[in-house]
Amino acid sequence: MTDMHVSNHDQMGDCLQGLRVVDLTRNLPGPFATRLLADLGADVLKIEPQKGDPARVFGELFAALNHGKTTEKYDFHDAKAIEAIKAHLKEADVMLDSFRPGILAEMGLDAKTLHTINPKLVMVSITGYGVAGNYAKEGLYLESAESKNSSQVNHDWANKAGHDINFMAMSGVLDQLKTAQGEQAMPNIQFADLAGGSDTAVIALLAAVFAAQRTGRGRHIAISMTHSLYNHMVMPKVTGKLINSLSGNGLNDALLPQHDFLGGALPCYRLYQTANQRYMAVGSLELKFWQGLCQVLELPLLKEIHWQLGIMPNRPESEAATNTIAEKFASQTLEHWQRVFAATDVCVTPVLSLQEAKAHPLFAHQDEHHAISGWQQMN
Repeated sequence: MTDMHVSNHDQMGDCLQGLRVVDLTRNLPGPFATRLLADLGADVLKIEPQKGDPARVFGELFAALNHGKTTEKYDFHDAKAIEAIKAHLKEADVMLDSFRPGILAEMGLDAKTLHTINPKLVMVSITGYGVAGNYAKEGLYLESAESKNSSQVNHDWANKAGHDINFMAMSGVLDQLKTAQGEQAMPNIQFADLAGGSDTAVIALLAAVFAAQRTGRGRHIAISMTHSLYNHMVMPKVTGKLINSLSGNGLNDALLPQHDFLGGALPCYRLYQTANQRYMAVGSLELKFWQGLCQVLELPLLKEIHWQLGIMPNRPESEAATNTIAEKFASQTLEHWQRVFAATDVCVTPVLSLQEAKAHPLFAHQDEHHAISGWQQMN
């Protein structure tokens, strides 16, 4: 088995060797995407405006996102600078940008121009709300303007400004983040930027590069952080209808997030507060884990109170089970329950703070930027 203390970045660092990436992005979504590519061995040239990437003011964050990349600065309004960028793009495999739709054309870096000098170039534009209307006719989509799907894209959001909180709000994801009392939570993780932007961009560009290697033809892809995040809500889109049908409430799919299947309605899948106002995460979704949990908590009478045995969240037995387990967890501290569940395998874990996670053996292989990869080479 691979030594966990060996950097995962080093293990996989040869995968994209030879991939030449020109990065015109700034702030978070684009630089994190190219950070992932660099970790896999890609050669990344980061091109910034004369005043630099605005994220430079954040110091350690900028370093964590951009170390190992070659950086050049240009005046994007200068014709000679644009020609110098084109010279880089002539030899590149991928270009990423995060400008609003239409800006590349104003700079003279539109798809038609760049594909004339480099037909295999894959262009990836990370946008907030995607493109529509006239933009679909300018080749910003993976499919051609004549595609039957292009005419169906009909919104006026392409040029609207926004940040992560706005994309989360418009996608419907932010509304899903509710407390047990139904209060709106304010997330501190940039889900739209990272999952909707960075990760989606990497998937799309690697697929397009693979196709370009086979066909010799590049393409221009517009990534919409809002649409991608909406696509990630595969569970909430269907579980509301499911839990209503199982509970005898018909097929209505309208269900408050905190009452949804995995939103806290089930006693076997929710957060429980401890005596010192910390939380334990109970994910004992399957019957075997639930019964194991009941055994550990010395609550054998609750073993048959489970959704797989037909006890739905609206049943008094289910609500009573939730209250009983809540009282049990509230009787001891987080540290006590950590010790109790350390030797069990019933999907129960402490809710760690960031500092506790940093110090946990799970993340002993993090680098000097507190970064790890989600992959591990096994052989």
